[in-house]
Formats: sequence, structure tokens, C-alpha cells
Amino acid sequence: MNLKVQPKLIIHGGAGSSLQGKGGVETVRRSLYKVIEQVYSLLMSGGSASEAVVKGCQMLEDDSCFNAGTGSVLQSDGQVRMSAALMDGTKQSFSGVINITRIQNPIDLAQALQTSPDRVLSDYGAAELARELQIPSYNPLTDLRLEEWLQERQGNFKKTMAGVVAEKELVSNGNARRGTIGVVALDSQGNLSVGTSTGGKGFERIGRVSDSAMPAGNYATSEAAVSCTGIGEDIIDECLAPRIVIRVGDGMTLQDAMQRSFAESQQNKRDLGAIALDAKGTIAWGKTSQVLLAAYHDGENIGDTLEVSGEMQIGCC
Repeated sequence: MNLKVQPKLIIHGGAGSSLQGKGGVETVRRSLYKVIEQVYSLLMSGGSASEAVVKGCQMLEDDSCFNAGTGSVLQSDGQVRMSAALMDGTKQSFSGVINITRIQNPIDLAQALQTSPDRVLSDYGAAELARELQIPSYNPLTDLRLEEWLQERQGNFKKTMAGVVAEKELVSNGNARRGTIGVVALDSQGNLSVGTSTGGKGFERIGRVSDSAMPAGNYATSEAAVSCTGIGEDIIDECLAPRIVIRVGDGMTLQDAMQRSFAESQQNKRDLGAIALDAKGTIAWGKTSQVLLAAYHDGENIGDTLEVSGEMQIGCC
């Protein structure tokens, strides 16, 4: 097929501290690369950016390794509540669900809401929409997440959040991790789209709302698109995704917009990460956390950020 634009793709599976050695890196890399390969194939066959984003989010939500969909963390009362958002950059249309329960893919509800006059629904409204769409009831709870919650309950929930990666060999040595998944795509017609999904922080107060269901953590225009991960409250305080996108719209390069925004976040002692694309096909990522679990396809090769550790860093290709 004739490509008006070379499709580009970047995804993430959260941010946090060390992956505890090469075994952890390879486990996450296999999961991310599987998604990259299938979703990029969809883009190359003419799939739209939004279709690619939804497909990528579904795959990441279905991977129990990550804190979204199946494998989501438990809140303080032992319940799984998930949030997700989708934004079409061409239409500049944002939709999302907040604290939905008993569904396999929260991103599906965000997609359904793209054409609704009410485009962000919370718990009861989102559950009613799922019933109207006849989406089957599904329990996303895994044994590892239940075990994690039970252990933390014994300590009266002293951790601020649960592990980003749910694998026994990757259990954190007490360091907090941040779990979210996200996908940003540029299709062959030059359209941008972004989706973000999460199970939350884990152990949080009932009713807490994640940045993933807000434009603060998931934002796109026709010029740039950004998905964030990290401590949700830090992302909200920085209004990170729209801050980066608006700077690109105002004439900054994506790399410069990321650099300035992350320098500000670092100065404010925020703990976060983000992945981004612009309409020119520039791929970018940034982090103030130790590790960002991101992978991308630049049109020729697949790469990732899994072994990029240390303080604030920005990458661009």
C-alpha cells in the first residue's frame, strides 16, 4: 500500500525502580515486543491510529504482568477498580472511564464513549454502559495481586502503592513502583491517537481518581500525543501530557518540549514518565523515575528503554 506517512508506535508498561536484573528485563521485553509487533503490523496494513491504540491497550490489559485490566492491583478494601482513557488527536476527542469493576478491557468502554455526548463516566455510569453494551462480566484479579494485597494488609498498608510488575521474580525490594500501560500511535494518514489504562496505585483510598482517566495523563492533538505513567498525583500537579502537547503546538520541537517539561518536573521533585509522538513521526520518551518500561517501533527497528536507568533522562528518535 502507499504510505502517506511512515507509521510510528511507542508503548509503555509503567515506571518505577529497578527490574531486579536481566531476568526481569527480558520478561518485560518479551511482553512489550509482542504488542509492538502485532500493533505495528496493524498500522502497516492500514489500521487507524485509534484502532492501533485500542488493540495495543487491550493486549497490555490482558497481560497479567502489568497493572491494568487482568493483573490490576487491589485498592484498600480489596477490590479491583480500573480506569482508562482514549484521545483521538485528529478529532481532539477525549473519552474515559473511572474506577470500573468486573470488565476485561476498560479501554473498550473508553472507545465506546468516543461517540457519546457524555464522554467520561465513573463507576456506576461506566458499569451501566458495560451492561448496555452487553460486555461480559469478568474478574481481573490474579493470585499474585491478591497475595500482594494480603501481605500488605498485615502491615496495615504502609506502602504508598503496589508493584508495577506482577511477577514473583520481579517483586520489589521495598521500593515503590508505578503501574500504568499506554500506547501512542501515528498512522499512515498522519493521524495521532493515545490511550492509557491502569488499575491505580494499589492500597489507595476508595474513590481515588487516577491521572490515566484525565487529560493530565493522556492527551493528543493533530500535532502531538502523550501518555504518562508514574505517581498520578505528580502527573496531575504538572498537568504533564497537555503541557508537552501544547508546547509542541506553540512551535517547540517534541524533544525540546519533553526536555523543558521534564526539567520542570525534576525541579518539582516529581516521580513520573511519559511516551510521545508528533505528527512528523518523532518518537520521544522521558522519565524522572529510575526505570521506564517503554518500547517503540521507528519504522525500521524495535527498541526499548528498559535498561536506561538513573536520574532524569529524555530520549528521542
